[in-house]
This record gives sequence, C-alpha cells and structure tokens, in this order.
Amino acid sequence: MDWQRLHLDKTLLFALLGLAVISLFVVYSGSAKDVNATLGHFMRLLLGFAVLIMVAQLRPEIIERWAPYIFIGGMLLLMAVLTIGVIGKGAQRWLNLGLFRFQPSELMKLAVPMMLAWFLARDTLPPTLLRLAAAFFMMVVPAFMIMKQPDLGTALLVFGAGTFVLFLAGIRWRIILLLLTASVIAVPFAWNHLHDYQRQRVLTMFNPEADPLGTGYHTIQAMIAVGSGGIYGKGWLNSSQAHLDYLPESSTDFIFAVFAEEFGLIGSLLLVAIYTLIVARSLLIAYLAKDTFTRLLAGSLSLTFFLSFFVNMGMVTGILPIVGIPLPVMSYGGTSIVTIMTTFGILMSIQTHRKITE
Repeated sequence: MDWQRLHLDKTLLFALLGLAVISLFVVYSGSAKDVNATLGHFMRLLLGFAVLIMVAQLRPEIIERWAPYIFIGGMLLLMAVLTIGVIGKGAQRWLNLGLFRFQPSELMKLAVPMMLAWFLARDTLPPTLLRLAAAFFMMVVPAFMIMKQPDLGTALLVFGAGTFVLFLAGIRWRIILLLLTASVIAVPFAWNHLHDYQRQRVLTMFNPEADPLGTGYHTIQAMIAVGSGGIYGKGWLNSSQAHLDYLPESSTDFIFAVFAEEFGLIGSLLLVAIYTLIVARSLLIAYLAKDTFTRLLAGSLSLTFFLSFFVNMGMVTGILPIVGIPLPVMSYGGTSIVTIMTTFGILMSIQTHRKITE
C-alpha cells in the first residue's frame, strides 16, 4: 500500500491502531463487561480514524488559512457553553446538538496552538515582547473560560498547548525567567480562585490517607489497583478494583489503573513505550516541518499529547493531583477521541505534504 499517496504516516497510524485495539479490551473490562459501552467506544474510534484520514488529506496551507476562523468559532462556542451549555456532574461543559453532546473545550486544544502558530509565523522569530503579550492573551482567555465551566484539566492542557508554541518560537531566556517569576507570584492569586474541591485535590496529592473515604478515596483506590497488578498483572477481566466497584470512572479517567492491575508492570511499560514512540515520531515530524507555522504547530501538538498521558498516569499513580484528564485514545469519550485523531491527522498532513513539495 502506498501510504504516501494516502497522506498517512505508517508509524503513527500503526501505533494509534495498537492503542485503539488495547483500549477496546480495557474498556470492556473496566465497564464491567458492558457490550454497549465497548461498542460505543468502537464506533467513536471508527469516527476518530475517519476524521484522521480526512484531515490528513488537507494541505498544511489550508490548515494555516483556517486557523483564525477555527479559533474565533471555538471562542464563540465557549461563550455558548457558559450561557446555554448542558450541565452534567456539576459542570457546564457541553452543548446539546440533538443526536450527541459536543464539548467545545476539546476543540480549543487544537484551536489555541493553531492560532498562536499562525499569529507568530506572520513575523520573524523570536517574537517581540508586544507579540508575546498578544499571544499570551489569546491563550489565557480561553483557558480562563474553560476553567469557569469548571474544567481545570482541559484548561491546563489548553494553556500548556499555547505555552509550548511560545517556547518553540524561541523566546529569550530573560523573558522565560520573567514569566516563571510572574507565575510564582501569581500562585496565591490562582489558589484563591480555585473551587474548594480543586484545592482539596491538590492537598490530597500530598496525603490521600488524611481522608481515605472522602477526598482521598479515588487516589487510594487507583494506587491499590496499580500496586496489586504486580509484575505480570492479574490477567484480562480480573481487575478486582474495577469489577467490585472500588475504582471510580474505571473506563474513563482511571482506565490506566484497570490496565495496570490486569497487565502489571510489564504491560504498563509496553503501553508507555507505545506512547513514547508516538511522541518521538511526532516530534521528528515537527523537526522536519517545512516552515515556521507547521514547526510550531506540530511541536505544540506533540508535547500536548505527551502532557496528556503523563498527567493522566501521574494522577492515577498518586504523584499528581486528580484533574480529570483522560488517557489519550484509551479512555471512553467521543469528543476527546475525535480531537486526538484530528491532532494526528494534522501531523500526518504536515509530514506527507512536506515530502511531496520537496
């Protein structure tokens, strides 16, 4: 098969397919053998791969041209969420589109780095202080709107995606030090504006045993699941933590705990190796990109994907606070899967169209 003519990167595609197949087995187990949930996850994966293939056919120039309009559209959708959004589990994050619900904050994981890459590519790098200030404003406003839903995890990813663009644009070290200093100074202000449960999650990270049946319950049960898997795991469908309903959100945010209990340290290392391969290949695509826009965008998307799985595994193992970030591709969830596949469609477009124009 001529992968080049299909504008598909074989390494990325097979790694993603591997994650998708693994996810079907783990979602089936984590959902207590719920065939409907597994079938729903399968259909979402099919939709995601279809979107990946379609986006990969777009030339990077078209993606660059659309970047400002996608960003503006995403901002309008965020405004709509805050006014007419659907409330679920205490958060107002979704728009009801009739046949399905859509989470616009997921779109901003793509829209923010696309907009910042487009904006900074209009001028020479490194960017001036004025352009940096404008770019910073473009990523802070949507991140703040998402945090108001509230959705701290997605807000951090959106802010992180924008930060990666700024860093890759080659900002000077004195500006980096200035921003780090400003961030440290802003910590007390940010802390006071967090919801009570968000502050409690941060505190729980340091001592989950302080409230084992309350705020520390999720963390403790997840760590029990990971630890009980041992070296080789208990085997597929043998996750006692998930099947006895000790582990919350076992097919979404805490799906890695189910995987670690059933497949152990060896399986977890293999899973991390697949994620690492995807990140390494994505960063190579960014390094080989043909122009400033594609380099900044590909680099940011690659590092944001790394941040997603790193934070999810970190919160499951108790080294990071629980912020509600799903494990990419593995976790059950429609908008998240489509967003991730769109990400890799963009990366494949950048890679394969680069080769054609050389």
